[in-house]
Amino acid sequence: MSGKDEIDASAAAQANPVTVPSFTGSLARGVHVVGGMGNALSIETNLGVVQIDTGISAPQARKMLANLRELTDAPIHAIAYSHGHLGYNNAVGTWLEAAAERGEEPPRVIAHENLVKRWKRYRETEGLQQLFVELQFRMPVGSINQRLALHMPSETFRSAMRLGDARREIQILWAPSETDDALVAWLPKERLLYGGAAITPSIPNVGTPLRSLRDPVRWAQTLDRLAGLDPEIVVMEFGPPLEGKETIQQVLRGTSSALRWLRQEVVARINRGMGILEILHEVDYPGELFNVPWMKPLYGSPDYIVRDIFRAETGWWDRNPTHLHPAHPDWAASAVRSALSDPGRILDRARSLASEGQTQLALHVVDLLATAPGEEDIVVEARGLKAEFCLQLAKEASSFVSQSLYVSSASIISGGASKPTGVR
Repeated sequence: MSGKDEIDASAAAQANPVTVPSFTGSLARGVHVVGGMGNALSIETNLGVVQIDTGISAPQARKMLANLRELTDAPIHAIAYSHGHLGYNNAVGTWLEAAAERGEEPPRVIAHENLVKRWKRYRETEGLQQLFVELQFRMPVGSINQRLALHMPSETFRSAMRLGDARREIQILWAPSETDDALVAWLPKERLLYGGAAITPSIPNVGTPLRSLRDPVRWAQTLDRLAGLDPEIVVMEFGPPLEGKETIQQVLRGTSSALRWLRQEVVARINRGMGILEILHEVDYPGELFNVPWMKPLYGSPDYIVRDIFRAETGWWDRNPTHLHPAHPDWAASAVRSALSDPGRILDRARSLASEGQTQLALHVVDLLATAPGEEDIVVEARGLKAEFCLQLAKEASSFVSQSLYVSSASIISGGASKPTGVR
C-alpha cells in the first residue's frame, strides 16, 4: 500500500499533549530502543534483528532505521507487531522497502492471530475508526480521507513462539491486556521483558469512551503471569524502563490488585441494583492502589474502568424508563425548548453554576437548550455556552482522552452542530 493511500497519523501524534519521558538507548548488549511510537525494541540475533514495532510514519521509521544502523549493520530478520492499535506499525512498509534496497530477504512479519481479526474489523468500520482518531486527537471531523494503514502479518501465532538462535533466545508470548492481540517479548538469559501495551507508565487504558470492551481481570491475569517470570528489567510501552526486581513486582502486582479491586467493588454494587452513575459517585478509590506513580490517570481513568466493568455485566439500559424507547433526540430537545416559558433563565442558571465552579452541573442545565435543532438565537447562544463549559472541563480533566473529547466536542458544537455526532 502506497503512502498516499494510508493515514499519516503523525499529525495525530503531534496533537497528543501527554508527555511521558522518552527513552532511547541500549538496555543490554544487542538490545536497543531506537524510537518509534512508544518504545519500539530492536533485538540483535545471529539471524539478524528482530524488530518490535516500526513507527507511525515514514519519516519516523527512517529516523529509527538510521539510529539502528549506528548500532548494527545486521539485516532485519523479523518484525513483530506489539498489538493492533493504529499507528504503531503504520510505517512497516518503510522497513520492508529498506530491506529490499539492501538486497536482503523480506523480513518475517509476525503478529498474534487476533490482530488479523481486529484489522479486518477496522477495515469494515473504517469510517468509524477515522472519526475516533479525529475526535481523540483533536483533528477536524472529516479531515482524514485516506485509507487506514493495515499491513497484514505474514505469520501469526496463538500462545507463544520462539525467535532468535543459540546466541539469544526470544520468547514471544501472547499477553491479552489493552488488546486481545497484544504480545510481549521475554529474553530469559538477560531476564529482560518487553511489556508492550500490557505494561504502561499510567493507569491501564480500560473503558476508553470510544472503544469496545476491554477486560480488566484478564489484564490483571496477564500482569500476574508476567510478574511470575521474575524479570530484572522491563521495557514499558512508554517512558523509561523499570529496573530492579522489587520495583517491577510492585508495579505489576500493584496494578493487578487495583484492577481486581475495581471489579470486586463494581460487581458488589451491581448486585445491589445500583446504576452506573450511582456507582461512579459512590466508589472511593483507595490511595494505596491508585495514588501511586504508575496509576496516574494520564490517558485512561479509573472512572472509565468502572464503566467498562458495568458494560460487561449489564445491558444498555440506564434504568431510566424514558430512555427505554426514546423519541428522536431532536424531537425531544424541541419539545423541551417549547415548554420553557423563559429560556433565558436557563442560561442564567447555567452561567451561575459555572461561576461557582460547578461546570458539570452547568452543562446539564444548558443542555435543556443546547441540544435543540435549528438556529434560534437562544439555542445558538446555548451551544456557545456549552462549548465554553466543555473547554473548562478539558482544563480540569487529567485524562488526555477526556481532555480531547471535551475539546473536540467544543469545536464541533461551536461550528453549529447541536451535538458532536461526527456525521459527515
